Amino acid sequence: MLGGSFWVAGVRNGMAACLMMAVFLLLDRPRLPMKKTICCYVLFGAAAVVCFSVWYALDWESFVRFSGMLTIPVIGIFCTKLSRETIYVSLYKLTLGFYLISVIVFCGIDAARLWFSESIWADFAVRFVLMTLMIAVIARNVRTRFLEGIDYVREEMDCFSTITVFFSILTAALVAFWPGTHVFSMFHVVRTLILFLMAGIIQFMVYKIYLHRGRERRYQVENELLETNERLISRQLELMRESREEAARIRHDVRHHSLLIEKYIKNGENDKLLAYVKQYREDVENRGTECISGNETISNILSLYARQAKKEGIEVLMCVGVAGDVAVRDIDLVAVIANVFENAIHGCQSSGKPDQKIFVSVDQKGKKIVVQCRNTCLADLKFKNGVPQSDSGKSIGISSILKVVSYYRGEAEFSVKDGMFITKILLHIM
Repeated sequence: MLGGSFWVAGVRNGMAACLMMAVFLLLDRPRLPMKKTICCYVLFGAAAVVCFSVWYALDWESFVRFSGMLTIPVIGIFCTKLSRETIYVSLYKLTLGFYLISVIVFCGIDAARLWFSESIWADFAVRFVLMTLMIAVIARNVRTRFLEGIDYVREEMDCFSTITVFFSILTAALVAFWPGTHVFSMFHVVRTLILFLMAGIIQFMVYKIYLHRGRERRYQVENELLETNERLISRQLELMRESREEAARIRHDVRHHSLLIEKYIKNGENDKLLAYVKQYREDVENRGTECISGNETISNILSLYARQAKKEGIEVLMCVGVAGDVAVRDIDLVAVIANVFENAIHGCQSSGKPDQKIFVSVDQKGKKIVVQCRNTCLADLKFKNGVPQSDSGKSIGISSILKVVSYYRGEAEFSVKDGMFITKILLHIM
């Protein structure tokens, strides 16, 4: 630390707060509108700078030793509260900002010592130039790619990776924020540069690893969705073949019906004719569909899987409260309803119970689509993080369902009660 007055400390603190909060905001998706978020950042940043500068004026030694470490909880709590990202992603961005602060502190102080006779103005100049370059690079080259991949990272990043990054940055930062414990020399400068380089590599590799894992998981989900669509198309083709056979049978039966009706008319047997027509009408009505919906996609999915369930001897009851088209992509309706119904069929088959039932309902409530399903299941189903697990891992299509739920910012709940597996899914219509 090169020392200085209250105002000198204020300038240094202002640059540190500006860099850390700017990095976080550039890589963030805030809860509030951007203009309101920026105003909150400016007000909080100004208050934090004043408080830290007063601390510097009152107790210089404790400020030098502990102020750097306190920037993470002080600024971190504020930024995290205004962010809609997970805590792990927020901590990652905070450590990145703290890492960059450590770099400019180290470069500013040691550059002033090496070449400018410990000039405070040289320290200011080096910090300001580096801060400007860092913010510009992040805004132009990093921000877009980071936000494009943040969903992948958010799904995969966990506590272990965040702690690893934090302690690697903390180790390097201690060198910059605790300079009084080291004798100034070129050896110290080179060692510190190596520490910062290794910490930066660790942080970059953690991000790339979890970005890669997230993309691989998404590819797996897309593959599952394609397989679901393939099964649905296969069953649609099967239904078309059955429909053609049914049409041929109806044409054959109509010929016999026509001959019999013609005979009744010729013989004047009106009573027998009326009784026969009534019986024929009841037979036609009994062949009606069990699920009627104004939404063609939902009706097709339910009818296909209901037919499959009945072939397996499973009792099916359906209720549809969707009158027409909804602002949900057909491919997403397939991913949710088809996978829920197919899981229900597998659950009934694996239960081994003689009385197997499936109850499915699809309702529209305002700007929400609610899908619920109850099916016979095993009593000892295993769950992990609220998601059912099979012996081979996740149940069929669960990852596809959760992806759609996340896309529509909805909710998914899975539970077992009274020997029935219960699925509840809520999608917010966009």
